[in-house]
Amino acid sequence: MQRIPSCTILGAIIAGGASSRFGSDKALALLDGQPLIAHAAAALAPFAATIVVCGRDWAGLASLADRPVPGLGPLGGIAAALHHAQAAGYADVLTIGCDMPRVPPALIADLIARAPAYCSNAPILGCWPADATDTLAARLDGHVAGTKSAALSIRRFADAIGATAVPAPAPLFNVNTPGDLPT
Repeated sequence: MQRIPSCTILGAIIAGGASSRFGSDKALALLDGQPLIAHAAAALAPFAATIVVCGRDWAGLASLADRPVPGLGPLGGIAAALHHAQAAGYADVLTIGCDMPRVPPALIADLIARAPAYCSNAPILGCWPADATDTLAARLDGHVAGTKSAALSIRRFADAIGATAVPAPAPLFNVNTPGDLPT
């Protein structure tokens, strides 16, 4: 069954990390002849009419700078996507890490159906309401201002907005080091 992209969902690839464990630009690492970031975009495509990349430039997709500043980890990218979605009239943001090349479509569909929801095995994978923008901005502003709490935890943000933790049906393929790629 082919899904029709939802005009109310913005897809967002979170790709602003430093790739420190990987040793080079992880988003550009090849798997099956394609960069990892292209696999992430392909996973979102059936579910979102528009896809953006947070934290970096990628040809063919709009780029969003992490908010409120770079260096806040995945939540900086999620904050950028939520802000953009709210301003552009999207209801939800579907996020995926650039290093998640093989996410089962059924898991993504389940996250959308249960939104707000995130994958308990990989919380960067989630469907977040655009109206959570202010909640996340307040958490991150506190962190930037020096209130170094658990502001950068995706799970804590998810708890704050009442998101449902959805387990993956099987371990997810996530690329953190070059050794994680099949040879």
